[in-house]
Amino acid sequence: MAVQPEGTPCWADAMFSDVEGAKSFYGDVLGWTFGESSSEYGNYTQCYANGKAVAAVVPPPPGQEDRSQWCLYFASPDAAATAGRIREAGGELLLGPTRVGESGTMCLARDPGGVVFGVWQGGTHEGFEAMAEPGAYCWAEVLTREPDRSDAFFPAVFPYRAKQMEDEHVDFRLFDLGGDPALGRMRMTEDFPPEAAPCINVYFTVPDCDDAVARATELGGVLRSGPMDTPFGRFAALSDPQGADFSVIDITKTAGEMPNLKPAP
Repeated sequence: MAVQPEGTPCWADAMFSDVEGAKSFYGDVLGWTFGESSSEYGNYTQCYANGKAVAAVVPPPPGQEDRSQWCLYFASPDAAATAGRIREAGGELLLGPTRVGESGTMCLARDPGGVVFGVWQGGTHEGFEAMAEPGAYCWAEVLTREPDRSDAFFPAVFPYRAKQMEDEHVDFRLFDLGGDPALGRMRMTEDFPPEAAPCINVYFTVPDCDDAVARATELGGVLRSGPMDTPFGRFAALSDPQGADFSVIDITKTAGEMPNLKPAP
């Protein structure tokens, strides 16, 4: 696949204290298979949908056995330059830039509102080998209680142009790359539990949303919202048995009209 434009979501991974449990859960819910773990890189294990790399799971380093969470990475042609813009925009670098052999260069960062994300400068590993196919990444949204801070930060780091949804009930913003939607941003309302941390919620494609929800909950996952029909597809928000939040979406089942968007100030 071609190297993705700067700011494009290009990879996702998550740390799990029980990696075998995570593999069993996501293998059942999303149909993933798994490669050999790489002991050289902390037993990093790639996940595949129909033979294509779509994500990875890894055990946490000793002493960092925190709540599991998916991390979305954005493509960069120069991770060091992106890291500089992260600092200039008021973000915090948590790791790197760090070279990962010939695979590429990564860094982890946090925006001023507490949203953690990654940056990936691809080498031999360019990122997702499939998108918007069953089992593969499809979409992501920044969930934050401080939308003004995220709205200023992300377009300062990546070449995004912002559009605001015209809806008095939902504060939702879209970040575009070259006219194509790359990332959403949603204000966390009182519907979110107080303990819910700001994050980037990752959507994985499924052939049937209701079936995926049924399998996930049977395996110990928790349904957070949905399933619900939208113009983008039928989706549901879930937490896996180790507490990592994610969403599933059937993009073939759409309902309703597309929302109106206006250029953001």
